[in-house]
Amino acid sequence: MDYDIKDIELAPAGKARIEWADRDMPVLEGIRERFSIEKPFQGLRISACLHVTSETANLMRCLKAGGADIVLAASNPLSTQDDVAAALVKYYGVRVYAICGEDTETYYQHIDAAIEHRPHITMDDGADVVGRLHSQKPEFLQTIIGGTEETTTGVIRLTAMAADGALAYPIIAVNDAKTKHYFDNRYGTGQSALDGIVRATNRLLAGRTLVVSGYGWCGRGIALRAAGAGMKVIVCEVDPVKALEAHMDGYRVMPAVQAAAEADIWVTATGNIRVVGEAVFGNLKDKAILANAGHFNAEIDVDWLADNCVEKNELKALVDEYVLADGRSVILLAEGRLVNLAAAEGHPAEVMDMSFANQALASEYLVHEAKGLSKGVHQIPDEIDNQIARLKLASLGVGIDKLTVEQSEYLASWQSGTS
Repeated sequence: MDYDIKDIELAPAGKARIEWADRDMPVLEGIRERFSIEKPFQGLRISACLHVTSETANLMRCLKAGGADIVLAASNPLSTQDDVAAALVKYYGVRVYAICGEDTETYYQHIDAAIEHRPHITMDDGADVVGRLHSQKPEFLQTIIGGTEETTTGVIRLTAMAADGALAYPIIAVNDAKTKHYFDNRYGTGQSALDGIVRATNRLLAGRTLVVSGYGWCGRGIALRAAGAGMKVIVCEVDPVKALEAHMDGYRVMPAVQAAAEADIWVTATGNIRVVGEAVFGNLKDKAILANAGHFNAEIDVDWLADNCVEKNELKALVDEYVLADGRSVILLAEGRLVNLAAAEGHPAEVMDMSFANQALASEYLVHEAKGLSKGVHQIPDEIDNQIARLKLASLGVGIDKLTVEQSEYLASWQSGTS
């Protein structure tokens, strides 16, 4: 079996990590058990480009139980857990192309390996496989019936492709499922981004000022968790509705250049480019810590820092200091890449249980329904979303009410009014 990982001898530690995560992924476990009987992916090839973590490993186990022939590549050069990659190869028979710290050339060689698997289904986190397929390797599009996309940034890219008429097959926006972005983006990113910052710096959060760029579901979660840790939170936004919401939620809202003078720690979570750039750097508080929680390493203008610093120091692993000409220092974490996965372990398994249940069921949906779907980005069906929520509630021992017949009829009628 062909693969490219750091060290196969790391496999035992990876297997223990995978099994530990599996304890907190009961929804995916139930799907895996069903898939092992029904084999919905028998004879099909799936190429996944995801963060190679213990939670992702359990998704790969689920798909493989369903009969899929899988190749897994990393969706970020710093997010791979090398022991997990080794365990997937050695114990679970999954071809993995991922090494933590791989350079850009190797990163794309690994994505090419996933493409050259000639998949029937693509599974992306950031749309790098889809983008490269369409722009550089269109000859591999012929076998594909559909794909899924895990993250907000990827959905943005794919929506732009669809608007240009460039997207050649249907893709399910797994990110937009309620049981994904309400939980993964808010609670997962909220906890894991701060976890990464603390692991990298060991700085006390309480009493410090955190600036978060973007008040989508990820930004909301980061602000919520930071406030809970005793931080003073400032939100920077371009969307007036989200800015107003942040204000009503009790946070200070201001332009980024103004916030720069107060920031002790700054986290970007927008999916956009150069959110923290030259204008912010010019007003940034000395020794401010910058971290990115968005998918791509484009939100913080690292090139500007490299070009304009008079000195760069690696203070410790994943912590770089850029000394500017006026003597101020800027501290950058994880090279401006995803801090929660580069400096920590990503989202907790309890959250990824729902996200990856969506991936598994969306892929199964494509097997049956892809032929009837247009080329473009599609929402995950409500019945799948609701099914996952019910399964998660059941696993937690949480019960809910049901509508009576009378209540259902009332909600479906228009005749009744004030009595």
